[in-house]
Amino acid sequence: MSQPKLTIAEIDTLLQQQLPAGYTLRPSTLADVSGAVAMHNASAIDTLGAPQFTEEEFRADWQEPGFTLATDSRVVTTAEGQIVGTTDAVANPPYVRNLIWARVHPAFRGRGIGTVLTRWAESRLLERLDEAPAGARVTVDCFNLDTHTAAKTLLTELGYHHERSYYRMKIELSAPPPLPAWPAGMTIRTMIPKQEEAAVYRAKEEAFQDHWGYVATPFEEGFALWQHHLQHNPDHDPTLFFLALDGDEIAGYALCDPKITDDPAMGWIANLGVRRPWRRRGLALALLHHAFGEFYRRGVKKVGLGVDAGSLTGATRLYEKAGMKPFRQYNTYEKELRPGQDLVRR
Repeated sequence: MSQPKLTIAEIDTLLQQQLPAGYTLRPSTLADVSGAVAMHNASAIDTLGAPQFTEEEFRADWQEPGFTLATDSRVVTTAEGQIVGTTDAVANPPYVRNLIWARVHPAFRGRGIGTVLTRWAESRLLERLDEAPAGARVTVDCFNLDTHTAAKTLLTELGYHHERSYYRMKIELSAPPPLPAWPAGMTIRTMIPKQEEAAVYRAKEEAFQDHWGYVATPFEEGFALWQHHLQHNPDHDPTLFFLALDGDEIAGYALCDPKITDDPAMGWIANLGVRRPWRRRGLALALLHHAFGEFYRRGVKKVGLGVDAGSLTGATRLYEKAGMKPFRQYNTYEKELRPGQDLVRR
């Protein structure tokens, strides 16, 4: 006979008992944004050498559709009220590939706080198993910097295994990049704001269906989530959303941001993709060169992006061909919460 599920209150009580004396586990609130960002940036400075988060970004994450702070997020505080750890249990439709986003202040590591936060998020996701399709395999992922040895050890001890690696790659432009060689009949322009977001999202989803880890999300929920972060991104610049068109069809795209938080001098290609009917014509390389050229024209000489190190579509080889090199590695650690039919692209 299966054990009855613990309520959120019971989970809180159980894990509070596992914290050292003087620390409190409680629900996150929007009033915690400043303290949480300070804690996360202390961790980023310790591991990366630079702050990585803004209050605008954190507030957008904590207010995204389908995420409820009271039930999906926790902070750990000291007796003086300092936030020294946070965790988010992120679950989006169809609830089969979930995410735990947990961090601990570097000065407070080694006290069991990270273990409590990870176990809390796992328990919350286990509570939501019935939201996934019947018979479907359900997993949870944690992402960590490859050099963060303590995080690797913690996750391994909690039963996670290394599932995938991702690179951040960059190019430094000492001269104008090559002009893009567009396939015959292709035109390039920027996205028309407040008119084409839905079409761009559909093209993005279609292009990424062949990527490892992809799982189909209902349009309404997926588009609402993507648009939420677009609207709350203070750096969003629609003149950096490039669309390659074949007639009226979006054949490919390069969606860029003018900078990233941990390196404001680096332009960022947040998403680049080509839909299936237009692949193997050189369109992805042309989009890459077009983005490089626009950044160079704007005086940005460093451009980066993120990529699956074992990309099923050969993206890593493409970026290397364009002159980009890895400069950072993140790893995904996965744990199965329920066996069943895997709905995720592998």
